[in-house]
Formats: sequence, C-alpha cells, structure tokens
Amino acid sequence: MSDAKRETARKSSIADLKTMKTIKGERRTKMQNDEKSTRSIRTSKRTKTKRSETVAENGIRNTILHSARHGPLPQPTQHGRITRVFGTVVIARPLAIAMNEIVRVGEQRLLGEVIRINSDTATIQVYEDTAGLRPGEPVTGTGHPLAVELGPGLLGNVFDGIQRPLSSLVDEQGAFMGCGAVIPSLDRKRRWRFNPVVHDGMRVTGGQRIGYVEEFAGFKHHIMVPHGLDGVIRSPRQGDFTVDEVLCEIIGATPSTTGKVRMMQSWPVRTPRPVERKHAPTTPLITGQRVVDALFPIAKGGTAIVSGPFGSGKTVLQHQLAKWSDADIIVYVGCGERGNEMTEVLVEFPKLKDPRSGKPLMQRTALIANTSNMPVAAREASVYTGATIAEYFRDMGYDVALMADSTSRWAEALREISSRLGEMPVEEGYPAYLTTRIAEFYERAGVITLLGATADHTTDSAAGTTGSLTIIGAVSPPGGDFFEPVTQASLRVVKTFWALDARIAQQRHFPSIHWLNAYSLYRFTLRDWYDRNAGPDWNSDVTAVLSLLQEESRLLEIVRLVGSDALPDSQRFTLHTSRLIREGLLQQEARNERETYCSLARTRQMLRAMAEYHTVGARAIARGIPLQDIVLRKVDIAIFSLRHAPDDAFDASVTAIHADIAAIDKTMTGKPSDINVQRGRPKQPDGGGA
Repeated sequence: MSDAKRETARKSSIADLKTMKTIKGERRTKMQNDEKSTRSIRTSKRTKTKRSETVAENGIRNTILHSARHGPLPQPTQHGRITRVFGTVVIARPLAIAMNEIVRVGEQRLLGEVIRINSDTATIQVYEDTAGLRPGEPVTGTGHPLAVELGPGLLGNVFDGIQRPLSSLVDEQGAFMGCGAVIPSLDRKRRWRFNPVVHDGMRVTGGQRIGYVEEFAGFKHHIMVPHGLDGVIRSPRQGDFTVDEVLCEIIGATPSTTGKVRMMQSWPVRTPRPVERKHAPTTPLITGQRVVDALFPIAKGGTAIVSGPFGSGKTVLQHQLAKWSDADIIVYVGCGERGNEMTEVLVEFPKLKDPRSGKPLMQRTALIANTSNMPVAAREASVYTGATIAEYFRDMGYDVALMADSTSRWAEALREISSRLGEMPVEEGYPAYLTTRIAEFYERAGVITLLGATADHTTDSAAGTTGSLTIIGAVSPPGGDFFEPVTQASLRVVKTFWALDARIAQQRHFPSIHWLNAYSLYRFTLRDWYDRNAGPDWNSDVTAVLSLLQEESRLLEIVRLVGSDALPDSQRFTLHTSRLIREGLLQQEARNERETYCSLARTRQMLRAMAEYHTVGARAIARGIPLQDIVLRKVDIAIFSLRHAPDDAFDASVTAIHADIAAIDKTMTGKPSDINVQRGRPKQPDGGGA
C-alpha cells in the first residue's frame, strides 16, 4: 500500500474515533439528563404524596374533632353508581370520597364503609345483606367515618355490630329487621338530670369532667368536654336535658377550640381515644373463679385470651367473667357466635344480680350482639364498636372489662373480606395484616391517667384520676390447634393465656383450663398486691400448688407404665394431694349458687388448707408414717367439702381442718401406727386377742 493510501486510512480512522467519542458523549449527556429528569419527577411525586398524606391526616383529625363535638362534617354529598357486587363488597364509581367514609348503598340505602380507593373507583364493604343489589344503583357519601354515639343510655342496652339498638328496632320494625334501617343509637326523647360540677368562668380542656348524670341509682355517668375543645366554660346549667341539647359553651382562643357541649358525643370506632399516659397494671381483676384468681390471674388493664376447641367451655367461662368480675363496667361483644348462645346471654343477664350491689347486673353492662348469620362486614366492625364504648367509660375513671367472643370469627371476617378484595393471602388464607390488626385491638387495653385529671375542674372529691380497660378475647382454633395463626398472633400480644382442654372438659372438669398449658405473666407483677391483700403465704402457696401439678404430670407417665402400687408413699401422696387440688380447688360449678362465685378470701383459705395439708402429710410420711394412716384421718374429705360449705359455716370448717392438720403433725412422730391398716380397726395391746 502506498504512503498516500496509508495516510488517507489513518485520517479516516481518526475521524471515525472522533465521531464515536462524540456519539458516546452525547449518549452520556442524554443519560445524565434523563436521570436528572427522573430524579426530579420522583422528588416531585414524593413531595405531592407527603403533601396529600398531610392533608389526609389533617382531614381525618378535623373530622374526628368535629364529629366528637357537633356530629358529621357538613361536606357536599358525593354520588356514584354501583359497577360490581360480589358478596358484601361493592365497587362504585365515579366517587370522590375519603377512606373509611360511611356511604349509603343502593335504593335501600344500605350502610357501608369505604375500604379502598383507586382513582375515582371506591371499594365498599357493606354492613347489611346485599341480596338484591344490582349495578347502576346509586351510592351516596355521608362525609364522616363509622362512629358511635356516646352518652347516657348505653348501659343496659343491646346493640348490633354498628350500634343500632335492637330493642328500638323491634319496637319499630318487629322481630325481623329490614335492610337500611336508620335509628338513633341513643334515645333522643328521654330526659336526663344533669348536675354540673364546674362554675361559670372556669378553664377546662378536652377530657375533663364538667358534671354527671345519675344513670342508675349510685352510678354516675360523667359528662366530659369533647376532645379538641379548650377554653373558658360559659353558662353551665343544671336541669333535665335530652342527649342532644346544649349544656354549656366553651370559649377558646381560636374558633377550632370553641364549641358547645352536649351529653352525647360521637367518636370514630377505628381511632383509639387519646389518654394522658399509660401505666403498668398493678391490681388484679378479681373474677370469682378460683383457677383464674389463684393460678392464672389477669390484671386490671391487662389482656388475656381463652382458647380451646369447640365444646370446651369458652363461652361459659366468658359469661362467668362478665357476671362476677369486679370491673365497674362490662362490655360484652358477641362477635359471630351462634344465635342460641347470644340468646342465652340476653335472657340470662337481665335476671342476674350484681354480687356487690345486689342490683340488676344489666345496669353496668352493655351488650353488642352480632351473631353468625349477620353480615360478615358488621362482624368485623363489632369489636371496634365495643372497644370504643369501653374506652368511653374508661375515660370517666372506671374499671372496664371488654369480653370479645370470639376473635376467631372476627379474623374469619377479615379473611373473607380480604379474599373478595383479591389480596395476597398468607397462612391458612388469612391476610398479611392479621397480626397487626389483632395487636392494634389488644393495645387499646391499659391503665391510663385521665386527660385533665390534675386540673382543678371538679368539686367531686371521690372522682378518680385513673381508669382501666381489660380486654379478654376468646379464640376458637379448629381442632384445638394452638399453633394456628389467630392463636399465635394473639399470644404475641397478650400476657395471660387460659388454654382449655377438650379431654378435661369431657371429664366434666370446668373451667377446663389446663394447668400445664395455661400461664399468666401478671403473677410476677401482682406479687406485692397479693402480699398486702391476700396474705404473705399466698405466693408461696401458689408456687407449691403449681409445682405439685407439674410433679403429678411426671408421675402419671410412670403410673401408666408400672402402675401406682410401684410408687413409694411419698409419690403416691403427691398424686393424692394433686387430685384434691384439681377437684377441690380448680374445679368450679357455674350453675351451683354456692360454687358459681368464690371470693378471694375463700380461695385463699382453701389454698392455704391444701398447701398445709400436703406439707404436714409429706413430713409425716418422711417420718415413716404409712400413707393410709394419713388418708384415714379424712382431712382431705373435709377440705374438698369446703367447695360447698355455706358462708356462715365456712370459717368454722376451716378452723376444724387446721386443727386436724395440726393433730396429724403432732401425733404422727414416726412411732408404730395407731391404726390397723389391714383390718381397719385399732391394734390390740401386746398379748391381747387377734
């Protein structure tokens, strides 16, 4: 190749390299510009999202505060049309409304709640039967979330899952309730006597008590300042008012803190009511059930679940706790239970007398009946309705116990709604947020300092500064499997586990709480209270009883292999005493007047007698006394009879038992037995006849 051609090729290669570099540079510049543009777009979207979230949060807060003071926000009504119906879930568009807003669905104006929004399409869960709904029917927004009415008239009443009073519905529509029924939760015609405890010009803030209504004889229903109001009170009036009449006015520094106070408030059920602060529980909830109070206690403000297979007695145990616990207020939520069980509650509770006051038990009870044949969406809402009502009475300074029967049905409602929404399921088909929902529910329990409790706002010297909410949920695991998702999710949150056993229930042992599977973490936090109020021996006796029951379980495994006759007397006496504890202390008859409730004092005496009997008997056997010599003293029979001893003879029976135990300890010193075990009669002196 000539030099000219080589030079031309070299220059061409250089030109090609320059062109390639130019192209690469342009590409690099374009990529950098695209990256900057993308980053700018993401930043813009993030800013808009934060702004929209802030606006949404402010809107929710304003809705809560406004609804607590005055009712629903006056928003323009939004209209849409049904595009799809599948079960209790309805799709409607175009509908520009908020999450969790209440809507009226169809020509029948069924009650529903918005649970998902996608552009102008809203997904709605309907709280009533959707049979007959069709695409094209109207959907109307109400402008406020699902809320309950709080005020005088809650106690002694029976509501459904969305707080419609069933007695009023029966009077209005008969035994069969129609769809779309609209009726106030609280009676608007009944007048209540309001007694103010504040004076004109006093400064008050949200949550403070400004007066009370004597709803029943001896029970004060405190009227509180709605949350969000803060200012000077004007013209508090004494007299008879309905729940929606103005009692006084509060003049605040801004229009948002100014408002009128009525007896009735409204509060969204999915939003926990605010508190000053929470405390660790230090006082037990006395239930009157020996196995609970003695071995597996629950604290006021604590959480517990009672779990077991079908037929093991969960509902009966919750009924017992609702009847006899020393809580001031009981809120019982029948969530998805069978109709006959709720009927038993509705028929039985009005006949019961409060063991503390002798008055009807219904006077301190609010019932929420949402049976298994009711719509699944209302079942999901019923536990939140019950929790909000319970928090309302807690904020008055009362000890409240909430019974939820059962949370398994509630979880099944979540699963059904989730499946209709097409959400990704996890274990056994439950939604991924099951654990979160269960935790949020149980976290509403606790001991709290009341809002404004330290302010000088009341002349009632007996008004307390703390309140508590105890939540007890029933779980129905299929086949008694405690490893299923609902039980496991609950155990991560609660601190007391009452494990029911079907085998024990089949032996007619009730409550069928298995003493080896159940536990209570409150035993350690309540030790000081029991030392002060139940005696210094209480905690040591409980520990001894639990140790005996654990030792019995180990020995029974040996007995199944070699029989009880192969055991030494000391171990046979352990089995004997353990049986006495199981049948004489842990077993309790719910339908026996003397057995259905056992005071803490009686439980303590029975526990002390059994612990002392085992200690003395074990010491006598260690001295060489045969087991039969101890058993034939029949002290164990006397201890067992304490279950049915009348109150006027109980103390004398306990005194006699302790005397017999002391006699055993004194006379059985290791000398030859004073009783002929083989023939069952006293031995003859040496040289006597046979």
